[in-house]
Amino acid sequence: MRILIANDDGYLAPGLAALVRACEGLGTVEVIAPEQNASGTSNSLTLHRPLSVYTASNGFRYVNGTPSDCVHLALTGLLDYKPDLVLSGINNGANMGDDTLYSGTVAAATEGYLFGIPSIAFSQVEKGWGHLDAAAAVARALIQDVIAAGLGQPFLLSVNIPNRADAASLPRRVTRLGRRHASEATIQQRSPRGDMIYWIGPAGAEREAGEGTDFHATANGAVSVTPLQVDLTEHATLGLWAQRLQNDGRP
Repeated sequence: MRILIANDDGYLAPGLAALVRACEGLGTVEVIAPEQNASGTSNSLTLHRPLSVYTASNGFRYVNGTPSDCVHLALTGLLDYKPDLVLSGINNGANMGDDTLYSGTVAAATEGYLFGIPSIAFSQVEKGWGHLDAAAAVARALIQDVIAAGLGQPFLLSVNIPNRADAASLPRRVTRLGRRHASEATIQQRSPRGDMIYWIGPAGAEREAGEGTDFHATANGAVSVTPLQVDLTEHATLGLWAQRLQNDGRP
């Protein structure tokens, strides 16, 4: 097995080191991660400045770019082989519901999936790295299970793990994404020089968190495993839009 690991918390993050340890003995591991915290960068690629790649004392390589940059560079130039599996995380905080669209952790895994590689993003539900070793044990067990089942068609999974000492013994639930209310208001402040500055407000409260969602699973003591896709087409309304546009008076 050849495994590529990235994250969005940066190459020094405890969650990254824990995920690398979780993969010991499973195959050859290559780490290419962001130089700094890149949370919330989604699937962005750096296109208007050059990127640099450095090697840390522990052998991890890091990039002065986004999580997607890291995986993209790995797959298009830094590695002379195609990995069998792309992993991302373990993230410092949840990536559930609408947050998944903004997540750099999920984006790194998505980049692998776009290149036709089975990919998994791992996150802890709460920030602070509590019970990180237990989360790593969950990650290792799931990785072993997907390898044993066979890495055929590419897939994309987002895994959210409760911060509990017994996380490795919790049930796993296959879930759908929940939904949040709109984000809270922007926070406005004055800088020391008197300029107005703005901070993005906190995420909105859970709006759809019923049974079957990632929110519900983790709130009820389970590990959430959500299969994702990248097709944003609203298939249910294709016919409706075709009809609307046919009736706009044009020949």
